[in-house]
Amino acid sequence: MNKQMIDNKRHVVDIDGIKVGGGPVVVQSMTNTDTADAKGTAQQIYQLHQAGSQLVRITVNNEESAAAVPEIIDRLRAARCDVPVIGDFHYNGHMLLQEYPECAEKLAKYRINPGNVGFGRKRDSQFEEIIQVAKDLNKPVRIGGNWGSLDQKLMAKMMDENAKSPSPLSSGALIEKALIDSVLQSAAQAESFGLPADRIIVSCKVSSVQSLIRIYQNLYQQCRYALHLGLTEAGMGNKGIVASTAALSVLLQQHIGDTIRVSLTPEPNQARTAEVKIAQQILQSLELQSFKPEVTACPGCGRTTSEFFQVLAKDVTEHMEQKMPEWRISHPGVKDMNVAVMGCIVNGPGESKHADIGISLPGTGEKPTAPIFIRGQKSHTLKGDNIAGQFIDILDEFVKNNY
Repeated sequence: MNKQMIDNKRHVVDIDGIKVGGGPVVVQSMTNTDTADAKGTAQQIYQLHQAGSQLVRITVNNEESAAAVPEIIDRLRAARCDVPVIGDFHYNGHMLLQEYPECAEKLAKYRINPGNVGFGRKRDSQFEEIIQVAKDLNKPVRIGGNWGSLDQKLMAKMMDENAKSPSPLSSGALIEKALIDSVLQSAAQAESFGLPADRIIVSCKVSSVQSLIRIYQNLYQQCRYALHLGLTEAGMGNKGIVASTAALSVLLQQHIGDTIRVSLTPEPNQARTAEVKIAQQILQSLELQSFKPEVTACPGCGRTTSEFFQVLAKDVTEHMEQKMPEWRISHPGVKDMNVAVMGCIVNGPGESKHADIGISLPGTGEKPTAPIFIRGQKSHTLKGDNIAGQFIDILDEFVKNNY
């Protein structure tokens, strides 16, 4: 797995021990429970953290949710879950953080939106109130703009200026510029109120892949703040996965981005943890980080009319996922392991030799044997009706002896 390049230009933000900026990309997620339901919210945070989320954000939108935050954190700590919890505030954050001081203290970070932190004359004073709480409690703040809730005063001003310009921007380009300006002006204002730059994370979220790429390429050049990446709404199913992967991969390959979230709309009855696994897989596929062993499996063709290799690939993947909580502690290096499950003689032996451990199953018309390769050398030849069970046993023994 390639080492992730260190970006020494970024400020490093410490969020209860999780460092964002200048190092490995941090995976985060967000709950979709009613925060006032302390038990349910704590359970979902725990599940997200167990899946690999290093930071978890919750909505704090009313007095009931603010009052529930201390119990949520206490439940997590009682369960030995030390994940930092971030409060997401819109409209009334200045009030909730001051009226519920234990909520303000228990949260690890605050997220505020410069487009709705306050309106008219109250905007700057309400923004300053939040920054003052963060400064007093030594809490970091994400100043996160969304194109759906842009600062209307700033937008109107920029539209007037653009109309008078000899080279006016398109409406799309103007929105992108306004989003960047809104966030950076608010970040500079936060610094003027006394919040250090290494307590500030910024984000500019949109739902368009191309817009997100352009915005962050510009944002990266214009500031040294740690950057939070993600589409505002990626969507559901394959569309959401592909959109997030396309946008984040381009930027991460350019070393842009310090923490990511995949804002996936869950399918009915789908676990919320899917967004965490997808974020991890993006980073692992780009060879930026390792989270679990990688399974290489062929797609199948006319040589593999049997579904056996597909079933084995699935069984091996599920087996390793079940073992990872144990392996992560007893065999930490196993996250870098590569396993090959191939379906016929064409690429099977070659791919298996390139993996740490691999199996080449017989294709249609081939001898009913399955050679196993360990670090390039043929080690076993399996036959019979229990090839899957035998291979998994050999895999477990390989992990035990090598990691």
